[in-house]
Amino acid sequence: MFEMFEMFEEQFLNPSNNISKIVNPLFEPKKSLSSIVSDSPGLYVPLRQPIKGAMAETNFVDYVKIMCRSGHGGAGSKHFRREKFAAKGGPDGGDGGRGGHIILRGNSQMWTLLHLKYRKHIFAEWGESGGASRSHGKDGEDIILDVPLGTVAKDAETGVVLFEITEHDQTNILVKGGRGGLGNVNFKSATHQTPRYAQPGEDEEEGWKILELKILADVGLVGFPNAGKSTLLSVVSAAKPEIADYPFTTLVPNLGIVGYRDNQSFVMADIPGIIEGAHEGRGLGLRFLRHIERNSILLFMIPADSKNHRKELDILLNELDMFNPELLDKQRFVAITKSDMLDKELIQEISHEFKDIPHTFISSVSGYGIVTLKDEIWKLLNS
Repeated sequence: MFEMFEMFEEQFLNPSNNISKIVNPLFEPKKSLSSIVSDSPGLYVPLRQPIKGAMAETNFVDYVKIMCRSGHGGAGSKHFRREKFAAKGGPDGGDGGRGGHIILRGNSQMWTLLHLKYRKHIFAEWGESGGASRSHGKDGEDIILDVPLGTVAKDAETGVVLFEITEHDQTNILVKGGRGGLGNVNFKSATHQTPRYAQPGEDEEEGWKILELKILADVGLVGFPNAGKSTLLSVVSAAKPEIADYPFTTLVPNLGIVGYRDNQSFVMADIPGIIEGAHEGRGLGLRFLRHIERNSILLFMIPADSKNHRKELDILLNELDMFNPELLDKQRFVAITKSDMLDKELIQEISHEFKDIPHTFISSVSGYGIVTLKDEIWKLLNS
């Protein structure tokens, strides 16, 4: 025992030991972890604090694939009535219970499919068999999965869209439970008074299902990385998206409720930036474009310091066309961002490039043109 304590004292309390060098530097904010580890090779140093924002970025899940199996229907009963004063009681077997359904229910308070990400297998309860005295078997308990509004259910094998959840408390059966079998009491007749058979329960349904979330919003922000989309959303709403001076700051869609006159409002969605070749998988790809498929208006954000404003818009339109040509049928509006640095001549020159498309000039930092932008969006939403 004393030998172990002496070894501990020598290794951890000896000032000349390498481990003592990393005790204090962990609390020095200016010294990097890599330099600490390099001073003491061969030692493992755990991080004391989680990375800021790491959990927030993974909380948004808009795609899950789950294995669903409904409940098997209960078998009907072949029972005959046997009582002291009923010599020929006849058949009295009850029906089997229905197998449990798997049901999706809309919930307006939810915004992600995170709760289903690690729940890959969902099995409903089986129905119970029928009993004597025409007793009906117990139905299997249904499994109800709450999902956010805008969830689309698909069959994983065929890709067929089964249904969409768009309203609060809307319910749809994702996988239907098997029907319970009929008892022998259902098969008796004047010519066949003692049926000695009953129906078995129906088999359950089983298969992989895909749930995709498409955010429901009125206005969708589309633009290259660092075009000012997240900054605009943070200015016009109470949303707090991550904002920084490097590309692809936004990794997940963000929603914000934009207040307007007379206590009216509309919903604005910010999706990660798109670059040329996104349909080929460059950047973050096009997987987030599903979130603007239901938007009424597409607000294209073109920064004023862009080298070629019109070409940038054409690239964005081409990427939308590659993803879903129907997106080009939606109403468009162009906002020239970072316009507080422009003079009148530059404004006229840029306006000439977008003479065939409704546009305006804004600056989220100074507030220039924000009220005008809200007015134009409101007009388009009510046109």
